[in-house]
Amino acid sequence: MNYTDGHTRICGLIGNPVKHTLSPLIHNSLSDMFGINMVYVPFEVKESDVKAAIKGALALDIKGLNVTVPYKSEVIPYLDDIDPLAKSIGAVNTLVRTANGGFKGYNTDVTGLYHAMQDEGIDLSGEVVVILGAGGVARPTAFLCADKGAKKVYILNRTFEKAEAVAEEVNTALNTDVVTPMKLEDYKRVLMAHDKFIALQCTSVGLFPDVNSAVIEDKEFYKHVSCALDEVYRPLETKFMKLAKEAGARNFSGLKMLLYQGIDAYELWHADDKIKVTKEQADVIYRSLMLDVVGASNIILEGFMGSGKSAVSALLADELSMELVDTDEIIEETEGCTINEIFEKEGEKAFRDMETDLLEAITGDHWREFVISLGGGMPVREENRRLLRKAGKIVFLKASPETIYERVKDDDSRPLLRCEDPLSKIKELMASRMEAYEDAADIVVDTDNKTIEEVVGEIVDRLGIR
Repeated sequence: MNYTDGHTRICGLIGNPVKHTLSPLIHNSLSDMFGINMVYVPFEVKESDVKAAIKGALALDIKGLNVTVPYKSEVIPYLDDIDPLAKSIGAVNTLVRTANGGFKGYNTDVTGLYHAMQDEGIDLSGEVVVILGAGGVARPTAFLCADKGAKKVYILNRTFEKAEAVAEEVNTALNTDVVTPMKLEDYKRVLMAHDKFIALQCTSVGLFPDVNSAVIEDKEFYKHVSCALDEVYRPLETKFMKLAKEAGARNFSGLKMLLYQGIDAYELWHADDKIKVTKEQADVIYRSLMLDVVGASNIILEGFMGSGKSAVSALLADELSMELVDTDEIIEETEGCTINEIFEKEGEKAFRDMETDLLEAITGDHWREFVISLGGGMPVREENRRLLRKAGKIVFLKASPETIYERVKDDDSRPLLRCEDPLSKIKELMASRMEAYEDAADIVVDTDNKTIEEVVGEIVDRLGIR
């Protein structure tokens, strides 16, 4: 983070609650990238204090504010000006200082969602869209869909009157009639009328800890979904997304919407500096957000020798712009000799002790955002598995004994395979380690008959790092 001094400017977030917001990660990272002396701070504000919070921010010369639920409409009376788009939607999420010392309100939820859809190749023009929910997120979502040429937009909600109000507001603002409200229980009418549609999930259903719920759980609904976007991003793969995925639909979380609405707000605050965030810079911050949401500081690859750990970890680290660490290489460098030499001179137990000592170091706070390739036997010890779980997300790269044999049969550097029948030895060792591998793993990825690129793609998808 930037050094804070008497010239440091402040931007922030008001809402309730704000304790779990990811916005500081976005904005403080951007300030670091551009060398801007600014810090971003969340402020939890009571409903009765919204007016006082706006006045206080002005008095403290705060450069700009984001506004989150439940105050996106409540702040409007306290603004000096409002952008036409935000006025049409009836909600603001970004406040920018004006020349006369007040705040002007903008809505970057709409632009952020649009940028996220563009990034994922979602084109709304001529499409049928089904929006689940009629809360604060549904309004800008419906506005965007209608504004970008959707052929038909359905708003499905348990309380019909709320869906009706949103539909009327959007249709009036855009002088259209494409938005249709509907009771949630009547969703089968949409299935009868349309073979395929884009589904946008705009409720809090599925949000942690309610991870096993979806607004609609009928699998027949998801057979009609061509693309699904859940504006929830904790967890990264909600029940809604899983159901869409099982039906063959593309699916995305709301994390990119969060990222791009933040980027759009940051650019508004720094318009005088002509700040423009590049796709490459956005991707760097997105990866940090993903790792934060996934809850892992590192991605750890385990598996038997020849399972592909070295090649996969190298490409994975490159794809995610993370540092690569190979535990065998660290031990060799530390000891000044090869693994073979350690086995010959000190025995296998001494080597396993070295692995445990290294893992204890890896669990320290300074080990963050690494792709770590483990030695094949490292997860066998229960103590090692405990340490590994603290260090990050563990991916078990699995391969058949026959595949392993073909990959390592000409490699003389494997001390455990120096025997008359290497294939039988591989089968024996794999059988003895399988329980430990599976016990440690967060996900299992089969590498048989797959390219390195396919394996890396599956890891990224399964961990939700897209």
